[in-house]
Order: sequence, then C-alpha cells, then structure tokens
Amino acid sequence: MSASPSEIRSPRMEALARLPVFFALAGKRTIVAGGSAAAAWKIELLAAAGAHVDVYAADPSEEVMTAAQAADVTLHRRAIDDADFAAAALAVGAFDDEALATHFASRARAAGVPVNVVDRPALSDFSFGTIVNRSPLVVGISTDGAAPVFAQAIRAKIEAMIPLGFARWADAARRWRTAVKNSGLTFGGRRRFWQLFTGHAVAHPGRAPETADFDALLRAAQREGEAVDHGSVTLVGAGPGDPELLTLRAVRALQAADVILFDQLVSPGVLDFARREAKRMLVGKAGYGPACKQDEINHLMITLAKSGKRVVRLKGGDPMIFGRGGEELAAARAAGLAVEVVPGITAAQGAASRLGVALTHREAARRLQYVTGHGADGKLPRDIDWGSIADPTATTVVYMPARTLAQLVTTGIANGLDPTTPAVAIVRATRPGEAVVAAPIRDLPERLRELPPGPVLVMIGKVFAEVESAAEQRPASEATA
Repeated sequence: MSASPSEIRSPRMEALARLPVFFALAGKRTIVAGGSAAAAWKIELLAAAGAHVDVYAADPSEEVMTAAQAADVTLHRRAIDDADFAAAALAVGAFDDEALATHFASRARAAGVPVNVVDRPALSDFSFGTIVNRSPLVVGISTDGAAPVFAQAIRAKIEAMIPLGFARWADAARRWRTAVKNSGLTFGGRRRFWQLFTGHAVAHPGRAPETADFDALLRAAQREGEAVDHGSVTLVGAGPGDPELLTLRAVRALQAADVILFDQLVSPGVLDFARREAKRMLVGKAGYGPACKQDEINHLMITLAKSGKRVVRLKGGDPMIFGRGGEELAAARAAGLAVEVVPGITAAQGAASRLGVALTHREAARRLQYVTGHGADGKLPRDIDWGSIADPTATTVVYMPARTLAQLVTTGIANGLDPTTPAVAIVRATRPGEAVVAAPIRDLPERLRELPPGPVLVMIGKVFAEVESAAEQRPASEATA
C-alpha cells in the first residue's frame, strides 16, 4: 500500500497559566509598597532592570533600608496614596494583611498600572518567576505559584547548562546586530552568520568575544556567498524515541529547518524541538503499513530544497542504519544540493541502555552485527550470512523482524545457531509503553505475540543471559521504564 506525503500543522500552543513577557523598564518609574524582606527583593529586581523605584513603607525593614541605598531607589516613609500611582509602569505590593493587599491591587488597576502582590497570585496581573541571569540572555521560570521549590530545581539545572560566559556572547550579539544588518549580506547570509555565531559561542563559552571573532564569522558567511540562499538537505537521526536522546546538533538542525519530512517512527516529542514556523510533512514510512514510495520522498525532498528551503529529513534512530539514508544522500548529491548527515543514537543503543546491557561485553562477545529482518520485498533476505548468525561470540541485532522472525530462527538453528542462545525482543524502546520479553532464541517467535504493537527490535547473544533470567521474575508486558 502507498501513501501520499501529508502536511502536519504545527500543534497549537497548549494552555498557559501565565504569558511570559519581558518588560523594558530602563528609565521608567515603578512602585513598591511594603517594608518586608519580600519587598526588598522586588526592589532589587526592579532596580537591576534599570527602573527608578519609589518605595512606600511607613516601617521599613533592615532589608528594605539596604535595598533603598541604590542610586535609583527613593524611600518614602509613609503609606502609599492614590496619587502615587500616576505614571508608574509597574506596581508591586508586599502585605501580610489580606484587606490591605486587595485594596492595593484595586487602586493600581484603577490607575491602569499592572500590579503584582507578593505571594497572592489571585490579586496579581503578572508574576516574577525564577530567573537565570546571563543578561542580556535572561531565562524566566514560572510554576504560577504552584511549586516554587520545583522552579528552583529547574533553575539549578538551567544554571548548570548555561555557562556564565554566555552573557558576554549575548551582549556581543546585541552589539554586532546593526553591523551584520549593514554588512551587505543577504537575508540567508545574515541567518547563516548567526548560525555560525551560535556554534562559535557554544564552542568558546569561557572567553570574551573579540572583534576578530566578528571578522572571522563575517568572512565565513561571505565565503558561502549565494549558496546560503539556496536550499539544502540535512539527514537527521531522531534517535530511538526518547526526545532527550537527541543530539545537540540534531536540535540545531531542527531549529534551522524550513521544512521537516519525518517518518511515523519519529516520536511527537522530537518535533517539539523544531521551530514553530517550520512546515512538518509526514512521509509515512512505517513497517508493513501504507507508506510513501522512496522515489516520491526523494523527489519531494529535492524539489523543496531547490526552491530554496532548508529541508530536514528526520528519521528514527540513525539515518544511515537501515533507514535508507544512503539512497536519500545519493539523490541529494545527484541533484547538486548541499547535503549533511547528523547521526543519531541507534535503536540498538537505546534498547541496550534501557536493558542495562553492554552489547560488546568482553567476556561474552567479540563482535556486534546489525541485520535486517526483511529485504525490499518484505521477506527474509536470501543473502544473510548464516555462519555469522550462528557465531556464539557475536551479538546480533535484528531490525524490522516482526513478520520474519520465525523463519530467521528456524533457518539460523538449521545453520548452527544454538537454540538456547539468550535473546530479547523490545518494543517501543526508550518510549512510553516500552515492553520486553526475553527467552531462548528458539522460543522468542512465540513469545513475540505477548508484546503490544509498535516498532520491535530483536537482539541475540550471550550478553542477554541476565536479561533472560530477570524476565522470568516479571510479566512479559512489563515496561522496563
């Protein structure tokens, strides 16, 4: 059965508890009412954003007194009046008394001033969230007040991921933007400059950017000339399914793509890394179901690229491991297109990691081999090296074996494969619904029926002996995750 390529619209944005926005407050007047330590922290935040802060507190705490020593902070030792809200960009209140908090919020709204009341989200028009500061690169994290400790944990993760030096590179991007705009580069050339800039910043986060960096990046973008305005093809490995197993290079390719051609085996979470403006097209290659013909995929990929699009061909696992990536690579080259391959974690690697098995354990294996379970006609290939399948020192991974496993096992045993060799079948490896059965290879075709539907991988070899033993202690359909 054949299928036609179909465009998949980008999913609508899920509901937001709060809309993340960033206020430009430099030189603007803001208000903080209240004298507690919580008010002091908000004074510091507003002042750090360049605002002038008028503080109203009849009995200010020591923390507020300290925060008020900043140059752009004025402390008024009295309660706030209605006239004080005039010309304010934002108003923040910190009150223990519910009635005072409610009254403050209503007065701010009556004056048309967006208001935040500390620890009272129901009274607030906006919230501050948790901040990762690499200014001008700023990351805000919000749980809508539901779990501040969780937000702090996420902040710690992001802090660890973003080197402090990124602040200098983000500032350089701000300083260089006008020069890039006036450089004479085309739109595609400017985009290429910033792609090169990003890669360079990621590679050198620990040092300050210099004029020489700008010059080198500009020359690199100029050298590519008109080629950057032409289309390109990137074959990207989506990994075995878990979006967190994507490589950084794969993420960058998805975020630079104009069009993404993807298979049904690509998990939806992987597509979340693509920029929202990218067109997504399902080209429907899944085992034994309706699928686009390979020639149709090649033609679509080339046509889109020749029209100037940056095309990402997104494939499960690694595009060059039983993914017909070689055919698509050859087609793109024959069409004279710029083409790149971004490898992905293979299905075998993903499955082995979930099982906790070393595929090349030195005490049980001397060789690792990947074998396809079916040929172009959907049947077991006739040219399999059965001696290698029977080799007791080999670990064998069989891709796409669902319909041919029984024949593969029968033929393998007839050619010397030990019928007691440990074997594992895993469905939906690294994804929700992952399930495993383990058994001697002679019994695995029958046990395969116990697995739910989904992409299956079969692995054979002594390295799976412990998996087989553990599987006897649990239901066959129990997920490993």
